[in-house]
Amino acid sequence: MLQVKAGRIDTMGLLFERYNRPLFGFLFHMTGQREASEDMVQTVFYRMLKYRHTFTGDGEFRSWMYHLARNVIVDHSKQNKRSSQHYDLADVAEKIGGGTTADEQFQKKQELETLHRAMARLSEENREVLVLSRFQELKYEEIARVLNTTEGAIKVRVHRAMNELKKIYLTIENGKTAYKL
Repeated sequence: MLQVKAGRIDTMGLLFERYNRPLFGFLFHMTGQREASEDMVQTVFYRMLKYRHTFTGDGEFRSWMYHLARNVIVDHSKQNKRSSQHYDLADVAEKIGGGTTADEQFQKKQELETLHRAMARLSEENREVLVLSRFQELKYEEIARVLNTTEGAIKVRVHRAMNELKKIYLTIENGKTAYKL
């Protein structure tokens, strides 16, 4: 990114190749909307070019990138005025793989659907911190920079978000079990 900032715009392609998939994953997990997430990836990279002068190189590039992505999500939410979570389970199910029998694949799909329903019920703040830590595998220090807080605060938020997610997941699971009986 420092090269892009110095005027070597051609190196932006390398950054795109390296980071577009993780960035898409973050945006998709936050919005649950495949097409919107693809558009937002483009917007983030556009903003990287537009605001390249703000990248100082003091922190990690990923932290700066996710900070821009958070702003794009906020802008997207304001434009659409609807915060409903719509996960494209067919797309996610393609990525499950691994199971050898139809029963195992069905079970994994059900568990994944329950997880996504539970994630959708989390507050945006809790969902964001879990997506960054668990799905994007950012270190707590990096997340703290993205969210402009301390590493200790992030540890607490992740712990609380995981506990809330577990409770929601179990509530959904128990509701399915009670319904089946």
